[in-house]
Amino acid sequence: MATTPSVQRPRFNPSNSSCVNDARLLHGVPSLRHSDFSPLHFRFQSLVSCPADVPLELFEAAVSQLIHHPEYNSTLILRSETISDSDTTIPMPVPRLEGYCPVRNVHRKLLPRRPGRDSGLEQHCTLYAFETGEFAGLPSMLVLTPLVPEGESLPYYHPTVSHLAFRFIPSSITATSDSAPTQSTLRIEVIPLPGTPTDPNSRLYRTALALLDTLHRYLWGALTHYQKRVQHDVLVPREIYQDVYLKMRERHKGMVNTWREATDPLKHVFEDIGIATFLMLFWKDMFAASADLPDVKKLDDSRWTSWPRPSGGFLDLGCGNGLLTHILSAEGYSGYGIDLRARASWAHYPDSSQAALKVHALDPTQLLSPDSSNDEEKSLWEPGVFLIGNHADELTPWLPVLATLTGASGYLSIPCCAWMFDERFTRSSAASALDFSDNELLDGATGVVSSEAEDEAVFISSLGMGAEGTHKSQYSAYRIWLARLSRWLGWKIECDTLRIPSTRNWAIVGRERLPGDQSIFVDRARLIVKDVVRRGAFKTRTPEGKGHDGAS
Repeated sequence: MATTPSVQRPRFNPSNSSCVNDARLLHGVPSLRHSDFSPLHFRFQSLVSCPADVPLELFEAAVSQLIHHPEYNSTLILRSETISDSDTTIPMPVPRLEGYCPVRNVHRKLLPRRPGRDSGLEQHCTLYAFETGEFAGLPSMLVLTPLVPEGESLPYYHPTVSHLAFRFIPSSITATSDSAPTQSTLRIEVIPLPGTPTDPNSRLYRTALALLDTLHRYLWGALTHYQKRVQHDVLVPREIYQDVYLKMRERHKGMVNTWREATDPLKHVFEDIGIATFLMLFWKDMFAASADLPDVKKLDDSRWTSWPRPSGGFLDLGCGNGLLTHILSAEGYSGYGIDLRARASWAHYPDSSQAALKVHALDPTQLLSPDSSNDEEKSLWEPGVFLIGNHADELTPWLPVLATLTGASGYLSIPCCAWMFDERFTRSSAASALDFSDNELLDGATGVVSSEAEDEAVFISSLGMGAEGTHKSQYSAYRIWLARLSRWLGWKIECDTLRIPSTRNWAIVGRERLPGDQSIFVDRARLIVKDVVRRGAFKTRTPEGKGHDGAS
């Protein structure tokens, strides 16, 4: 059944179908009702419907999104966890419906975003197919059945229903021999709990309308092979990240009420909690002998004191308000944050965090001068240090250079403003700055020979920018340039899109060196420094305010 997608997604055109009765369900469409005719089981009530502009074959792929990612439809849901997934065992609580046969059942648990306020909820997600006819055996309906323990009630994030059905009705079923061609239909039908309003102004109706819009969008995405804008959870699994983040948020959310900066505390506090959580789990995996990540919910309050971490600590370049450095220090991680001036927040952190924050003007052009560093500056660059650049602006392109020249264990860069080594990034300046297509050196260092055009396409695809990697925005071009730079300097490129409240949440990570002669990569980093020194355009800013704890 071939369908040619339109250029644009068809308009979502819902209609109130609560007035639809059996007489309106034409020729061969069974009434959605229990097959046991129990007086306790009423027929489903249709709430809202819309035209379906896609073939039925795409229905299962679209509703799989609804099953596995309920958090996309409710900000109160953290995620779902699959308990079982079977196409042979259909449990008793699942309704038996006339004209349909259950073909698959996913038993899942919904986890709330705020466990202290809402409870979790188990739920059966059952796919049904028509028993007979042209579409027999092809999934065409999804029914959600909440499993509420005796004596308890549904959590607020769940509609007040005992069953909720997403139903695809093919056009050939609703059409008659003498009628005009009709469109296939998507319909949401429910069995509401007693006393639940279902009028168009009710919460249940509005929820059904939002769910129908989501399914309509997923079906169109399946038809057009929609590519996600970005890729999340590449380096750290989503489930363990969310579990640790919830614990970290409880430990540090009080910072919102004691925020000393003029910036938005809700954004900055929860953003840095998210980055700290990512780093802790990333380091745990990076520096562990095994990649196994145990269930953090079973660990006690000292859960991460024994987690692996960088042997040389961390160095947060351009740490700003110092919150990320403070959170990591508070959780037992050693390291420093440096910036040109002390912020108002610094003096209000605990002594251990204040000791980790330094006023320091970093000058990368001095890296090749053996006598340029004093003892305190040398203490920042411990062997095996891990570099952090969180919106580090002018220092962003220097992270892979610094990591290469200092023997750092790796780096995390979350780029924001687009800077090259001594000027703003532009496409023209980037094209003339470095020649990343130096195949003779690249092949000598890595032993890899491939088609340059093919390699470049694969490389850009590997950056995890999704659809953003296909257009030519300045920010996309900058991230691709940063990734090329890092690879040119001998770092295996890994990227992720962090779950933080920022539009600049794409991160590039270096934790593994490419194979081959490492001196070639070091020579390249030295060449960058010499070039910048020769141009004389890089100006180190002067530290502002008083030095902190004797910092330079």
